[in-house]
Amino acid sequence: MSIGYKTIKAETRGEVLSIRLYRPQVRNAFNPELIRELKEAVRAAEADKSLRVLTLRGEGGTFCSGGDLNWMKESLAFSDRENYEDAENLYGLFEALDQCRLPIVGAVDGFALGGGVGLVSVCDYVVADAAAVFSLSEVRVGLVPACIGPFVLRKLGESQARALFLSSERFTAERALRIGLVHEVAEGFHGVTAAVDRVVGSILAGSPNAIHVAKAFLRSLTRTAPGSQGALAVRTLAEIRVSGEAQEGLRAFLEKRPPKWKSP
Repeated sequence: MSIGYKTIKAETRGEVLSIRLYRPQVRNAFNPELIRELKEAVRAAEADKSLRVLTLRGEGGTFCSGGDLNWMKESLAFSDRENYEDAENLYGLFEALDQCRLPIVGAVDGFALGGGVGLVSVCDYVVADAAAVFSLSEVRVGLVPACIGPFVLRKLGESQARALFLSSERFTAERALRIGLVHEVAEGFHGVTAAVDRVVGSILAGSPNAIHVAKAFLRSLTRTAPGSQGALAVRTLAEIRVSGEAQEGLRAFLEKRPPKWKSP
């Protein structure tokens, strides 16, 4: 799957696709090529029914340092239409990751700045190195974290988003854990890797169909008016109960044996 990519590396092992941002010379900063290639890789992964989990990490000890300086410099000369299209492409990347059917497990080393926090926000489970540093630093260069805003807001809530959008201060992995940006803190590269492997194993132990439905259900639930959430919940449970995997899972539990899952 990695053939033809220049700014990312993608490796498939069994049912898991591991993607690494691969611009270590600029701390894996975004540029149009990385945005395009990462979006393409996510869409290809969604189309591959043999895959069940996607992991996301940065190469060279840094997760993602935000926007590439050369890209930002070029944007000074953009026309209104070019600016709009550029922002639309960036938003499209986060939307593609957010809506991906595969569970996404993020591993954060070094820095996650600006758009790097956006990537963290669209992962379903995130393990951060204890030494990792985070920041929504856009206002310091006269910008706003707009294209990542909807995803950060859903992850953190309005209070934390306000504090971090406006202060632009750097914060630690421990604070990221407290506010819900990440789910676990580990020590060093090997500690993060071991934690990610454990989480991936837990996901693979579940029903492929149930995990797919659960992710879609949660996404729909956040977009459903409170008065309609009950109907959505009832419909979701009623429909999945009659699925083959639910029947297999319940029988396996009652018979005290491992379930035999099929691909979704």
